[in-house]
Amino acid sequence: MDKFEPWSEPLAREIIARHAAREGAVLPMLHDVQNTFGYVPEPVIPMIAEVLNISRAEVHGTFTFYHDFRHEPAGKHVLKFCRAEACQAAGGDHLCARAEQKLGVKIGETTADDRVTFEPIYCLGLCSVAPSAMLDGKIYGRLDEKRVDSLISEARR
Repeated sequence: MDKFEPWSEPLAREIIARHAAREGAVLPMLHDVQNTFGYVPEPVIPMIAEVLNISRAEVHGTFTFYHDFRHEPAGKHVLKFCRAEACQAAGGDHLCARAEQKLGVKIGETTADDRVTFEPIYCLGLCSVAPSAMLDGKIYGRLDEKRVDSLISEARR
């Protein structure tokens, strides 16, 4: 949580201006904004549209198409569970339900203490070692109840 800058319109405008001359600037702008603030604040959408002279709908469509962009800040740790078919077939649904129960939140939510954001991800490319998950960018395969409990304990630290 302390790794991100607090929301600032002038800083957001500076970030957007950095990428304004690039071909296909919307994605670099959105990524840079999220990397700076930890999420893409709502006022950024019309700011990008104005600078690029495109509609807000185009920017919003790009923002909502990619699952990694957030409307609000994530918790200190981000735990992503693969929800693709191979992981589901290998027991991922049961393990996801277990994680929800242990964390006290549904997938797509953040714990009340802002320690863990629990998100779906649609394929980590680990079908041969399914089910899989990712904690703060580190990938884990061959999940079972014990490994899920261990990941949750690590995320709560």
